[in-house]
Order: sequence, then structure tokens, then C-alpha cells
Amino acid sequence: MIVSAIEALNDGELQKAIDLFTDAIKLNPRLAILYAKRANVFIKLQKPNAAIRDCDRATEINPDSAQPYKWRGKAHRLLGHWEEAAHDLALACKLDYDEDARAMLKEVQPRAQKIAEHRRKYERKREEREIKERIERVKKAREEHERAQREEEARRQSGAQYGSFPGGFPGGFPGGMPGMGAGMPGMAGMPGFNEILSDPEVLAAMQDPEVMVAFQDVAQNPAYM
Repeated sequence: MIVSAIEALNDGELQKAIDLFTDAIKLNPRLAILYAKRANVFIKLQKPNAAIRDCDRATEINPDSAQPYKWRGKAHRLLGHWEEAAHDLALACKLDYDEDARAMLKEVQPRAQKIAEHRRKYERKREEREIKERIERVKKAREEHERAQREEEARRQSGAQYGSFPGGFPGGFPGGMPGMGAGMPGMAGMPGFNEILSDPEVLAAMQDPEVMVAFQDVAQNPAYM
């Protein structure tokens, strides 16, 4: 039956070859080369997806056979899957050098490399964008802290002025609210901390761990302002 299938293939009777290889596969479902042979016929019939399915099955049975990778690479080439084609054809040549596979590999490699380079550029741009967004979040956190400090300083000066008048409020206003900032070491004594916590935008920003780190950094290192 296998001989008859190969003869039909050589005679150009492709559908007959498919039928005979299918019958042979039913009798020998664990013979990888039969799937590879039928995949070859599917490619000649311009049915690359069917060829890929047969090659996938063949590589599951025998991953060390070069033929399935060769025909799967050719099928991917027909579909314009340049990276997949280059990968399979290179592996086929590595397992068992083949001039036909090598020629196809030379054809698809430049396109596969171009696609890979485009992907790398896209990834770099995405990483750069993420870094820029992080920097903007930290910058916003520091600006909010600066603004809160200025407002607190203005209130402190205003309170000192009122406290100097007779009958005023000696000693100024009471200290900060007890317990505030207890969960954030180094920030409880920050001027204007209560005002920062009452700002909805700042509260939302502080949900981001990176922004929280920025707040602590600025609070503990005023020189970074």
C-alpha cells in the first residue's frame, strides 16, 4: 500500500496518493514517515494547513525525523509564516542536511529576520514608554508633596502670626493628628502630611507602590526635591 501511494504520487495522481497514504496510516498510526509523506502531497495540493497537522503528528511520534520539519517549513512558507518556516527548515537541515530544504531556508530567512527585528523595535519602544510613565508618576508625586509643603508652611506662618496677638492662641495650633502616618515610617513628621492624605488625587496616586516609594524618598531625602 505504501509503495502504491508513492507510485501514485510520482505519477501525479495526488488525490489517489492521499487516499492510499490515509489507508496506510490507519494500519500504521505510529509510523511518523507516513504523516510526513502525506503532508508532502497536501503541499502539492496547496493545502498547507492539512500538511501542518500531519507534520505536527509526525513530530509527536518521532521528533528526531527531519522530513516532518522540512514539509512543515514549506507549508509555513506557503502561508507566509516566515519565522516558523525558517525555524522548521533550519531544524530539518540540522537533523539531516537537504539541498531543497537549504534552498528554501535561504529564501525565507531574510524575511524572518526582518520580522524579528521589527518585533524587537516594538518591544524597545514599549519598554521606553513604560519607563517614561513611571518617571511621570514619580514626578507627579514629588510635585504634590512640594505643593503640600508650601501650603503647610503658609498655614504655619499664619498660625504663628495669630498666636502673637493678645488673646490669640498662644503656642499656635495643636500638633499633628495622632496615629497619622504610622504605617509609613519616615513620613509621619512630614509637613503637610495630613493635607496630602486628604487630597483625592494624591490618595489615588498612592495606590501605586512606586509612587509610595517616591513619597518616602522625598520625605527622607529633601535634597531630591
